[in-house]
Amino acid sequence: MTTEASSGPTTTALTTTTTTDGIVHTTVGGIRTVLAPGTGPVTAGLLFRVGRADETLATSGITHLVEHLALHGHGLSDLHYNGATAPAYTHFHVTGTPTDVVEYLNGVCAALRDLPMDRLETEKEILRTEAAGRGHGPGHGMSLWRYGSRGYGLTSYAEAGLHRLTAANVRDWARTRFTTENAVLWMTSGTVPEGLDLTLPAGEWLPCPEPTSALPTTPAHFQGDDGMIVLTSVIPRSGAGSLFTEVLGKELFRTLRQKGGYSYTAAAEYHPRDTDFATVTAYADALPRQQDAMVGAFVDVLAKLRAGRVEQSELDSVRAGVLARFDRPEPAVAMLPAEAMDLLMRHDGLGIAETRAELEAVTVADLREVARAVWAGALVQAPGRGLEWAGLTAAPTQSADFVTGRRYRAVEDDSVALLVASDGVSRIGPGPDDRVTIRFADCTLMHVYPDGGRHLVGADGFNLLVEPTLFGVTAAELAPLDAGVPPAAVVRMPTREPDRIPRPGPAKPVAHPVKRSASVTAGLWLLGLFGGLMCLLLAVAVSAELDPELSPDGPEWAGVVIIGILTLTVVTGWALLLRRRGLA
Repeated sequence: MTTEASSGPTTTALTTTTTTDGIVHTTVGGIRTVLAPGTGPVTAGLLFRVGRADETLATSGITHLVEHLALHGHGLSDLHYNGATAPAYTHFHVTGTPTDVVEYLNGVCAALRDLPMDRLETEKEILRTEAAGRGHGPGHGMSLWRYGSRGYGLTSYAEAGLHRLTAANVRDWARTRFTTENAVLWMTSGTVPEGLDLTLPAGEWLPCPEPTSALPTTPAHFQGDDGMIVLTSVIPRSGAGSLFTEVLGKELFRTLRQKGGYSYTAAAEYHPRDTDFATVTAYADALPRQQDAMVGAFVDVLAKLRAGRVEQSELDSVRAGVLARFDRPEPAVAMLPAEAMDLLMRHDGLGIAETRAELEAVTVADLREVARAVWAGALVQAPGRGLEWAGLTAAPTQSADFVTGRRYRAVEDDSVALLVASDGVSRIGPGPDDRVTIRFADCTLMHVYPDGGRHLVGADGFNLLVEPTLFGVTAAELAPLDAGVPPAAVVRMPTREPDRIPRPGPAKPVAHPVKRSASVTAGLWLLGLFGGLMCLLLAVAVSAELDPELSPDGPEWAGVVIIGILTLTVVTGWALLLRRRGLA
C-alpha cells in the first residue's frame, strides 16, 4: 500500500509514494530515490548499475578508475565517505550532516560530468598499488572457474586493461554508464536536503550482464590450496534460499568445528548476484593433516541437507534469528540500502510484512529442494584428492583440442611445443594430454610486449604465454596472432625490465632421433618385414606341433621356444628403433 503526495519545488511535477514500511519513493534530478527518516547523522548512497562484470578483460579496471577520479576532489576532507566497485554496481556513500551529504554528492556528480583527466595516469598507478596490497578471501578464483574470463568471471582477474585505457575511453564510459536513468539514490532522511544537484548525462538503465559459463557440467570440482574447501552455487533469489544458507552455515560450524574439531572457520553466505539470482558460498578450513577428514565431513553435511534431514526446531531457530532483524529500531532505515539495490537491479523486492510471510512459510521440504539445487549447480575447490567419489566431475584443466599449424619446439624441452595457425595458437606437452588452445575469435585479452612476448587469455579462462625467448620464434612468425586476435582484446604493454623476460634454462637431456636417411629407413622397413615373417613362422610352428597328423609323437616345443625368442628380439628391437626415431 502506498500514499501519494506532491513533491517539493522542482522544474517538473513529480510523484512521491510512501510504502507501508515508511520508505518514501521519489525522484531527485531524474534519479530514482528512496528516503527513510532516521535519528543521528544522515547516511546517503548513490548507486549506479555498472560494475566489473560489465567490462571486458581488455578494459577491466575502467569502472574502478572512474570511481577513483570522481572521488579525487574530496581529498583530505573530514567527511566519512567512500566508493566501491562491485561486480554489478558502483556505490558512492557518505555519512554526515545534510550539508555534508549535499557537498559530497554534488561533488561526485560534478566530477562524473567532467572527470579530472590530468589525474588519469596517477590514479592508474594508485589502482595498481591498491591491487598489490589487496588480500584475497577464500575461493577468490571461483568466478574464473565458473564463468571464464568474461562477465562475472572478471572479479578473479587483476585490472588487466589499465594500460590500454585512454582519456577518451574513460570519458565515454562515464558518459554512457554513470547516467541519470542508470542511478538510484538512497538517504536516511525524510526530505531531500536543500541545494542537492545530481545533474548527470541522460542515458538508459542497463540490465545486468548475462552470465557466461566455463563449466561443461555441474556439480564440478577442481584442486585448490591445502587447508581450505570452498563451494559456490547459483540459485534463484528467495527467502527459502537465504534461510537454507543460514542453516548450512550453522550445520557446518556444528559439524566441522564443534564436533569434529577440524576447522576454525566454517560458514556459509548468501549474496544476490543480479536481478533474479543469488550466489551461495560455503567454506571451511583445516590443517593439512586433517583436511581429508574435513572435506569428508563437509560433503556429508551437504548430503544430509539434500536428504531433508533437518530438524523442525533447527529451522525454527534459524528463522527466529532472521526475523528478529526486523524488530530493530528504525526498520525502514535498516532496509533502505537493500530497497535501493532492488530498485537498481529491477528486482521485485518485498516489504517487511511480505518478507516475514515468505520466511514464515518456508518448510523443511523447501530447504531440501534448495539443498538439491545448490548441489546440482555446485563448483567446489577442494584440497588434496579429487571429489569424483562424491559424484562431482573434474572441471576442465586442458583444452579439448589443438590447432593444426606450424610447430615450434621449446628451447629447453623438446617435449613441449607451440603450434601457430591462422585461427588460433596451442601449447602442447610435456604429457600426451597436456594442451592449451586459444582460438583467436575467443581471445578476451592479448598483452603485447615490445620484446615480442604475447600473453593470451581465452574466454574459457585458459591462458597461454608465447615468449620468443622460450620457443625461438620471431616476430614475423607471430604475425598470425596479431592478425587474428580482435583489436578490442589487444593491450599493448610497456617495456619489460630484462630480468622480467623469461629465459630458457639448460636444455633437458632428450634422446634425439638419429638423422634420417634413405638407407636407414629402408633398413628399418626390412627389419620390420623380417619381424613380421618371424611372427608368421612362429604361428605356423605352433600350429604344426599341435596337429596330431604332423606330430604323431606329441609336440616338441624346443624349436618353437627358439623361434619365439628370436621373434620377440627382432620385434622389440624394431619397435625401440622406431620410437627413438619418433615414428612410433
